[in-house]
Amino acid sequence: MRHCWHDYLKDKANMKKQIPNIITLLNLFSGCIAIVMAFNGNFLAVVVWVMLAAVFDFLDGLAARALGVSSKIGIELDSLADVVSFGMAPASAVFILLQDFTLFPAFLLPLETLIPYLAFLIPVFSAYRLAKFNIDTRQTTTFLGLPTPANGLFWVTYVYGINLLSGVNESYVYMTIGFILVLSLLMVSEIPMFSLKIKSLKIKGNEKQLLLIFLMIAFVLLWGIIGIAWGILAYIAISVAMPEKKKTIR
Repeated sequence: MRHCWHDYLKDKANMKKQIPNIITLLNLFSGCIAIVMAFNGNFLAVVVWVMLAAVFDFLDGLAARALGVSSKIGIELDSLADVVSFGMAPASAVFILLQDFTLFPAFLLPLETLIPYLAFLIPVFSAYRLAKFNIDTRQTTTFLGLPTPANGLFWVTYVYGINLLSGVNESYVYMTIGFILVLSLLMVSEIPMFSLKIKSLKIKGNEKQLLLIFLMIAFVLLWGIIGIAWGILAYIAISVAMPEKKKTIR
């Protein structure tokens, strides 16, 4: 009887350990669907599924801390899911967007068929950033470099917004390529970026977080979904203009 009870408790503990992993796999599942939606040209659905992936990405860590069951496999699984949901899914949308551009600058016309493949720098740098994060002992309350989910959310909302514009011209080609290069490098940079976690109910100590929330709401009210992309750029700007004074720790 004691042996059966011991096995029951062991099985129950193992099941509890799997709850955060299941949530992480839902993140991965959402990212896979977002990729399919991108290649179907349904950019609104891409936004929805990547945002859902971001919710699962938040919940898996929350569940692991609440249950006290964080594990090495969970950390690795989280990174693998993030490469798909915030790397490959946004890159798929950017790839389709660049393929759909019909107005390329004259000197880029010979490279017209190759330029869309620049989109896949997004998952390449995302993977490198995630691997770097996993072995970095400095990042917990703050980040070094642009977080992968923030980069992913920028791209899916940017693509959705640009796709709706009727007056797209060659300047958008420059802008998109520029964002790919700059944001990819930002992901693997050593620039401190503040965490979005609200530390207390007081304003002091949460100024940057509250400012970003205000700006994000204002941008979305003004410009709709693409306002989220401009909010991510505001996050970068605030991080650079108001650097963390505290030492980054894991």
